[in-house]
Amino acid sequence: MFNLGFVNRIASFFPALKSELRIAHLRYSPIEYVNRNLKVTALYAFLLTFLFFFMLQRAKLPYFLLIPIFVILFILFFEYSLLAVKAKIRQREREINKEVLFVGRYLLVKLYSGRPLLNALIETSSSRGIASKYIKEIVDDIDTGNTIENALNNAMIYSPSDKLRRILFHINNALQLGIDVTKPLESVLEEIAREEELEIKKYGKKLNTLVIFYMLGAVILPSLGVALFIVISSFVSIQIDLKGLLVFTFFVVVLEFIFIALFKSIRPMVNL
Repeated sequence: MFNLGFVNRIASFFPALKSELRIAHLRYSPIEYVNRNLKVTALYAFLLTFLFFFMLQRAKLPYFLLIPIFVILFILFFEYSLLAVKAKIRQREREINKEVLFVGRYLLVKLYSGRPLLNALIETSSSRGIASKYIKEIVDDIDTGNTIENALNNAMIYSPSDKLRRILFHINNALQLGIDVTKPLESVLEEIAREEELEIKKYGKKLNTLVIFYMLGAVILPSLGVALFIVISSFVSIQIDLKGLLVFTFFVVVLEFIFIALFKSIRPMVNL
């Protein structure tokens, strides 16, 4: 549908896309991803432009407005498709951060028990969770012939989690210096644990403020508003039908879902 030269030209405007796709674990090359999203974007933009055709027809507006409408919709949908990569990276980062301390401590225990680093990595990769799967990718990279240092360096470059990146950096740095890995690893794990404790404290403060707004906006105001409306309507003879009650209920439900989304968005992904 789209010329390969045109797709290549579009992909060249996003030089970071190649590394972002690898970090997000999306098995596409930048050209394949851009080409795929251009097709999907064109389809969605065409369908919505088709709906606007009937709106313009009903409003008796000129049809040439469909051209800028299509272009704007096309750009918006394409930008959204690129943001989906960053959203995937953010999702993987949160999942890894939730388990990174457990994986790091598990690896530390194996090292303290006398296991060589490679064996400790292999045993850690067989445990549960997405962070351990990331360790398995390091083991697979070593199995293909890479040295442990190169495999750890590649993992640091393409890690979506800064916490995991710091753990791998300290392990790799200790290997390059030829010192014991356990002490730097233990130090960085303690540092990450302190950071996560601070995140929990900050979350508690944010939660207290958000709960106050929730009680005011989603509990007190709707209930008091309905009570006051009933009292006032009895004096002024204001009538409200079922449709009005359903509209009011709809807005209250939407407000509840907004607060639920806010509670989830500010929750730190930690597991001490």
